[in-house]
Amino acid sequence: ARRKAFTAISLFGISMTLAVLMAATAILDHLFQARAPETRLDRTLLVTRLGQYGDQHGMTSRPGYAFLDQFVRTLPGIESASIFSTLQAGAIYRDGARVDVMLRRTDGPYWQILDFDFLEGGPYSAADDEMGRLVAVINEDVRDRLFDNQPAVGRTFQLEGRSFRVVGVVRRAALTQAMAYSQIWMPIGSLKSSEYRERMLGDFTGAVLVKNRRDIPALQREFESRLPRVPLSNPKEFHMTRGGLDTPFESFVRMIAGNRQFDASTPGRFRIILAVIALLFMALPALNLITLNLSRILERGPEIGVRRAFGAPRSTLVRQFVFENVVMTVIGGVIAFGIAGFMLPILNRLVPLPDAQLTLNLRVFAWGMFMALLFGVLSGVYPAWRMSRLHPVNALRGGSQ
Repeated sequence: ARRKAFTAISLFGISMTLAVLMAATAILDHLFQARAPETRLDRTLLVTRLGQYGDQHGMTSRPGYAFLDQFVRTLPGIESASIFSTLQAGAIYRDGARVDVMLRRTDGPYWQILDFDFLEGGPYSAADDEMGRLVAVINEDVRDRLFDNQPAVGRTFQLEGRSFRVVGVVRRAALTQAMAYSQIWMPIGSLKSSEYRERMLGDFTGAVLVKNRRDIPALQREFESRLPRVPLSNPKEFHMTRGGLDTPFESFVRMIAGNRQFDASTPGRFRIILAVIALLFMALPALNLITLNLSRILERGPEIGVRRAFGAPRSTLVRQFVFENVVMTVIGGVIAFGIAGFMLPILNRLVPLPDAQLTLNLRVFAWGMFMALLFGVLSGVYPAWRMSRLHPVNALRGGSQ
């Protein structure tokens, strides 16, 4: 309250910086935290990249059905394993109007690993997949567009020149949910050709649900031990196969770093890079706040001089001013939480992701408060230390040496 202008400027800088950091945290939370239908991410491992390499050449793609069927489904001690395709675009014609949809083909265990909320009916089974039955699960948006929001189970639609029968309707999943997102799901066995069953490389993804998180390292080692037995597509050019049974975060890092360059230390280095980026992002506003704090604290020279003259130790003064700064940043963090709550709906409109909504929750608030505390300490230690070194006589005179 002594210098309201300084306080207002400080709070503005703190609040805007933390609001942007909270928005970034909300995005990361949306990408990596478990939520329906991906409620078991902590026990889910993915095989998303497979490559075969030689000294001069290499080839990287998604794994094929044959590889996943022979080398992933048979992993010992797992709870379940699933194979599903990448997203594909499709079109359904209704009364002469084109309805564009996103398609995914899966096996039966897919519905055991993911926790979809069925509004009608239920999933198709492993037997439906094996028999190649023309059945489908659709989400609520497709139901609204195809059947005017009327019950859809038992009704049919035409796709790829064939008639599929709806067996279930689920709530929509967000595009950012890489395993779960689609608008229509059909059995892999409904493909017109069965050539996919023979391919080691293709356009499928494997998912493994482990019984206990403690089993993950052993399963990853077992997966690695199986890779040398994978048949090479061109033994003259390629001599090794590389891939990974990854956690969702490791799978994300593998996609960015590249399958061939990925090793056990890559996720740790990526975490360090993210932390450095966050610190650098905080550095400039922290330096500005340090300058403001230093000016504000040095104006309190007479108070500091009196306290030093009466025997106040430096550590007490440092703790006092760091605490004051932390209180300021925590207040800024609370304000930032409100600003972030205003920013996220705008981001949802400006950067539309199908069925994805960035929101604030207790995790984001907790991380925001942690960043506020860190920001307060980083921007308060140097001014407090500088102030504590003032000579009492100079402080009483209003000096800064």
